Amino acid sequence: MENVKSDLIKKNFFDRPRIFREQILTLDDLTDFKRQLLFEIKTLLKEYGGQPSKKWLKSRDVRKLLDISPGTLQTLRMKGILPFKRIGGLIYHDSEDIQKMLESKKTKQDT
Repeated sequence: MENVKSDLIKKNFFDRPRIFREQILTLDDLTDFKRQLLFEIKTLLKEYGGQPSKKWLKSRDVRKLLDISPGTLQTLRMKGILPFKRIGGLIYHDSEDIQKMLESKKTKQDT
C-alpha cells in the first residue's frame, strides 16, 4: 500500500508540465487577465442585475439575504407583508415578492 502512495506522488510530480523561461508571466499578462476578469464580472452583474439567481428562496436564504432573524421573518409572514408558499415542511418565498416588499418599504432617505 505504501508503494502505491509513493508511486502516485512520484507520478503526479513527474506528470506535471514543465515550465520554460518563455512561459513566465509578465505584468502585461496580469493586466490583460485583470481586464478580462473584470469584464466577465461586470457582464454577470448586468445579466442578473444584482438579484438572486433563484426564483424561489428558502427561509434561511431570505434571512441571510435580508439579514433578519427567524422571528422577524415569521412576523413578516404573519402580517401578510411577505407572501410565501408552504410545500411539505418547507417554506418558500418568491424573489420578486421580496423585491416588491423592499421597494414598498423605501423611505425618502433610501432614494
